[in-house]
Amino acid sequence: MNPSASGWIKKLLNQVSETMYSQTETNEFYNRLKQAGFIYGSNIKVVLDIVKPFDFTEEERCKINLLLTYYFIYKKEKPEEDFINSLIRYYKTISDQKRSFFEELFGDKKPDSLLEKMIHKRIHIDDNFISKSFNYFLINALLFVDVLGYKRFLKNEKDIRNYVNNLESSLETIVFSVIDNKSEKTEYDDNLIKLFEESIRHKNSKLPSYSNAVSLINEPLEKLYVIDLVCMASWTDKIIDTEEREFLNRLKTDLSLNNEDIAKSVDDINTFYDEHKEDVAFLSSKNLAQSFYDNSSKVVSKLITRNSKRLIKELSESKEAMFLLAQSTQRNLSDDEQKKIQSQLLDIFKSIPSLAIFMLPGGMLLLPLFVKFIPKLLPSAFDDNRIEDKD
Repeated sequence: MNPSASGWIKKLLNQVSETMYSQTETNEFYNRLKQAGFIYGSNIKVVLDIVKPFDFTEEERCKINLLLTYYFIYKKEKPEEDFINSLIRYYKTISDQKRSFFEELFGDKKPDSLLEKMIHKRIHIDDNFISKSFNYFLINALLFVDVLGYKRFLKNEKDIRNYVNNLESSLETIVFSVIDNKSEKTEYDDNLIKLFEESIRHKNSKLPSYSNAVSLINEPLEKLYVIDLVCMASWTDKIIDTEEREFLNRLKTDLSLNNEDIAKSVDDINTFYDEHKEDVAFLSSKNLAQSFYDNSSKVVSKLITRNSKRLIKELSESKEAMFLLAQSTQRNLSDDEQKKIQSQLLDIFKSIPSLAIFMLPGGMLLLPLFVKFIPKLLPSAFDDNRIEDKD
């Protein structure tokens, strides 16, 4: 199953265990979403381990987790309408037709294809690969707002767009209140602010007051989500100072929560960051150059793995390119040899659409990474999203 190719939604839904979904309570599923990193905006793995381990990018894991969460909510609410059509209608309902970033997609007549494009558009911040590689904040931190909106939508479609906008604005007010209350702000706080600012779609000129924001948080899942975001904003070297503790206690009272809810949320964020500190982009101390290299390595590795059969075939037909690639692993190529291999590799990349990335401005910077991963070429299936016929 390849979330970056057409057909992935049908393939994914075909793999979902109905038994697992039906036996999982809502709070348990929410906790598993936290463990997967979805609630924190850093998708480390797939929720409930529904999909077999695979070298997905973080963006692909985000797509999978978002769709699985929608599907879980759909199964719990049990509406009569088809899942994919209901989700498309929801997105159309909450979008502002005058400014919608989904607007150009609505002409697609195939529901599966349309939903795939909508989900991709929803989480994909930057379409330019080179600049995207320098962007620490690729994954939306407030996607669960969309899920809460869908949950409300399945019960009552009235005024759903205002609900989503108001919920997002309320979360923004509450989270920024936590950070503003800090006596000293760290690099973590600055990065977190950037993460949330990148995630907000509806730029309101005036945010609600704290009291108005809290008054809009009523449902159990909304309250859990708010507390988790506040703990995420409070987290700095696992220290909650006096101002942050006072804020948490105030929020606990305002939302009618108990001490156990707060303690669990604090423990969960500490555990997640302890286990995945090197994997969470805005926690990493890497500089931009290292971040670019790491992100590029993952992308190039994925492209090579998924196109290995085609690459092997094309390379085998270009004996000179194969010879020079082999030599490059043992010695530095001369300028003429480098130009020759670049020219031949670009011809090969032209024949494989997925590798068009190397043709972009700056794409030549990735050629050394391509050479590095050549020894790892292994056969793989072309159509990752084909659903096998069952007997």
